[in-house]
Amino acid sequence: MKVPHAFIILFFASAFSACTYVQSDQILAPSNVNSSPTPTPTPVPILPPDAELKKKIADIAKDAKGKVGVAAVVFETGENVSLKGTERFPMQSIYKVPITMAVLKMVDDAKIRLSQQVDISPDDFVRWGFHSPIRNLNPGGTQMPVIEIMRYSTSEGDGTATDVLLDLAGGPAAVHAYLAGLGIENMIVSNSVKEISRDWETQYRNWATPAASVELLRSIQEGRALSPDSTSLLRQLMTETDTGARRLKAGLPKETVLAHKTGTGGTKDGITGATNDFGIITTPGGRHIAIAVFVSDSSADGPTREKVIADIAQAVWEKWSGQPTAEP
Repeated sequence: MKVPHAFIILFFASAFSACTYVQSDQILAPSNVNSSPTPTPTPVPILPPDAELKKKIADIAKDAKGKVGVAAVVFETGENVSLKGTERFPMQSIYKVPITMAVLKMVDDAKIRLSQQVDISPDDFVRWGFHSPIRNLNPGGTQMPVIEIMRYSTSEGDGTATDVLLDLAGGPAAVHAYLAGLGIENMIVSNSVKEISRDWETQYRNWATPAASVELLRSIQEGRALSPDSTSLLRQLMTETDTGARRLKAGLPKETVLAHKTGTGGTKDGITGATNDFGIITTPGGRHIAIAVFVSDSSADGPTREKVIADIAQAVWEKWSGQPTAEP
């Protein structure tokens, strides 16, 4: 078994002042965000969506031969763009982030401990064909601490770990209540991974809009969703995500810090249900770009779908980072 490394919590020293939000073509733009608290914060201008960038993204999206949704915003400046930003897309493994967050909130509330041991039996395993190192390495079941289950779910995309965390959180209703408390309405967790694996249509009941996904990332970045320690741990787990090397990451310079999570659905009759990636990009200049790209019901092959995501990330990077473009 891989040696746990999520025990080393990296602390990200960025604080944000209180914000109010204004609707701007599907993306909520901050009216008052700063990298550090000051007595008289400098207001961030409310900017219209970037029409030129939207057109470029729409042109890239055509290659997916399906439905593509995008939302992106620079937290510090309010620059934003959206394509089908308020439409619903199946999340697949992206939904592991809000599930992990709901459990971390329980840790913050002293309801459970990160070191708490949890029994995982063969009855908890997702079926073969769905990614699960826990199942593969422990066919007879095992016991592991909550923090390690989080690492398996968030960083490695283990479906068994996700279902165990969902049970710990109190089920889909508890995750929904947590999201509602953050003011995020258009992100729905309805089913376990095991349930999603049984039926093609179930994936569409676990959906999010790109705009809501960016707002979830905003709640992480601003430290509103969790305690500082839990926020740091979550960001570490998302930064250590080892899936999706050809998606958002491929559109960014190699050393770029990206805290993200991917999601991938199956293929039926030549149509792939979901190819997703969302996360927070940190630029060398200290800006933070939240981006969510969802590709749904696509007839394109896997490399093409992933390249669409990478090319959209590169377009966003080129427009807003102020840095050189990614290497080919």
